[in-house]
Amino acid sequence: MKDNESKLSLVQQCINLLKREDIKNEIKSLLNPIIDFILCEFAPYIYIIITLVLLIFIMILAILVILIFLLRNKNIMSKIF
Repeated sequence: MKDNESKLSLVQQCINLLKREDIKNEIKSLLNPIIDFILCEFAPYIYIIITLVLLIFIMILAILVILIFLLRNKNIMSKIF
């Protein structure tokens, strides 16, 4: 029982420590170079993924327009099949 209380007390002390502004600023200053490095390394891949998603969206939109055009003109549809 006492062991459990000491663990809770330790956790509470850690939470209180992390709430302090100076500790928050130190953690931010330690993590900023790591985050900047990760963003610099993954930036080309992020741009490639965004480009591919936009291309897929444009292709799906074009397919939708073609389908709407074909469904409005049933004569064209019957000639194809």
